[in-house]
Amino acid sequence: MRRFLALIAIPLLACVVLAGCGGSSKSTASSSSSASAGSSPGANTAVTATGAFDKTPKVTIPKAKPGTGLTVKTLIQGSGSTLTKSDSLAANFVLYFWQGTSSTLKASTFGTNPTVIGGTMLPGLESALIGKKVGSRILAVIPPAQGYGTSGNSQLGITGSTTLVFVIDVLKSYSDTAGATGAQVSAGGGSLPTVSAKSGTAPTLTFPSSSPPSALVTRTLVKGSGPKVAKGDYVIAQYVGYIWRTKKVFGSSWSSGSPFGFVIGASPEQVIPGWDKGLVGQTAGSRVMLAIPPAQGYGSSGASQAGIKGNDTLVFVVDIIDTLHHG
Repeated sequence: MRRFLALIAIPLLACVVLAGCGGSSKSTASSSSSASAGSSPGANTAVTATGAFDKTPKVTIPKAKPGTGLTVKTLIQGSGSTLTKSDSLAANFVLYFWQGTSSTLKASTFGTNPTVIGGTMLPGLESALIGKKVGSRILAVIPPAQGYGTSGNSQLGITGSTTLVFVIDVLKSYSDTAGATGAQVSAGGGSLPTVSAKSGTAPTLTFPSSSPPSALVTRTLVKGSGPKVAKGDYVIAQYVGYIWRTKKVFGSSWSSGSPFGFVIGASPEQVIPGWDKGLVGQTAGSRVMLAIPPAQGYGSSGASQAGIKGNDTLVFVVDIIDTLHHG
């Protein structure tokens, strides 16, 4: 399982969130709950989670069979912006599989790095998150009917009777059309493509007649005023990627409906080497063009699923929306 952009095994947690594959918190806020109509919450309402916001929660799931209804509880009430269907969010969360009378912790981002949630989500998760505020902790008990249905997902180990239990801390939110916010300092050009863009849409590239550069080239197009990207940061970005040979787009977060989140300089790597080298030191709010030779892209093997050959130079325009420092 790979994104077009990166040599990255998508984490289990992120896969389960998607249907296809900052405000402050009030630690003493009272809980609110809801259950889907026309179904029985059963033991779902007995699921609890305790602990401080942005710290690993202690989750208690009863040794009983889960109910058939979606159950959502706001355990900590945030005071940030209200989430809408056009937002993506940076979040930390834990995930349990509840099968029969037993439950198992399957994944957690607490203590590592958050995850961007956006685009087309599981129906139950979308119902749980839309309308909630940044800074909130949400408990969602999602039955199969609001998750992967009776078919489940064998690749993820989800059966047709697996109930998903999430505890999600909403750290920040981002519009799906968020982009660079700084001052334009270049439009590229010369021996590099010329970049044009309208607010809220993917930049477009016009290529020169010359051959691509043989080494990595980084060109700042818009200079942001945010913090510098450092190795180990969790970066939230929009991107569009072109193949120099075809002069055509092969991948874009703008068309996927959600910004892209990754750890810069991670081991194992989460993005191609040209990104790790070209984005460190850039500032949040910036737009950066990267001309990436094969050795710092997908190597001699290329990426056939994206139409990339082993000798292809790639050109990305990356909007650095935010950078989060772990710890």
